[in-house]
Amino acid sequence: MKTDRIITVQDAAAFAESLADAAAPIALRYFRTPLTITTKVDMSPVTEADQEIETFIRQRIRDHFPEHGLLGEEHGREAGSTDLTWVIDPIDGTKSFITGMPTFGTLIALLEGETPVLGVIDHPVLRERWVGKASSASLYNGQPCRTRACTRLADAVLYATTPDIFEGQARVAFERVSSSARLRRFGGDCYAYALLASGFVDAVIEAQLKPYDYMALVPVIEGAGGVVTDWAGKRLTLESDGRVIAAGTASLHREILDRLNS
Repeated sequence: MKTDRIITVQDAAAFAESLADAAAPIALRYFRTPLTITTKVDMSPVTEADQEIETFIRQRIRDHFPEHGLLGEEHGREAGSTDLTWVIDPIDGTKSFITGMPTFGTLIALLEGETPVLGVIDHPVLRERWVGKASSASLYNGQPCRTRACTRLADAVLYATTPDIFEGQARVAFERVSSSARLRRFGGDCYAYALLASGFVDAVIEAQLKPYDYMALVPVIEGAGGVVTDWAGKRLTLESDGRVIAAGTASLHREILDRLNS
């Protein structure tokens, strides 16, 4: 990594996990309590928990790495003086959070240029955490995790957060693919991707995502043996169109990609 101050991926991972450790009690303090819910311009909900967690994480990053860039769901982007950027989703799955579902998570990623080199998926209520680092095996609660060796869509467990994210031709394409899977399920938000990394889910297909929704997922899934791209098969970047395919094996990913675009 090129930076004014040397930071290894290992050091960055330890720092990111400390952020998740400190953010978890904030989420738990608000979880299943009366919440003030505001609707954003894009019609998505936001709570004081989202705001407080992101504010806390951003301040910690500024204190430790003022030269790094920041991108968060609630407070936007701040440029840094290096090619390193932290990408934060304080509560991925706000709709789950406000309805008492424990599958919401905090996502923290570190990008070098456009490439995510570190990803943390933390689920405070469930006390489950996945960590992915470039060129390393992904970890679930400190132990290596691995995707399942499913190579055919007909044998696959496929997830999407909700069918509502697919519109027009994207909905047609999703139905064409998902109807061929062995089992199709909805819900989970980032938890579905984490379960993919641990071999319980074989594929996740989504649309209308933002960089803070998917950047932390990439190192976790890839480090567990999976593949994650956009619907054109290209690597995900900050400029991707928000359509994501994640699969546990390259063969399954290729079949899904072909069917989506047939």
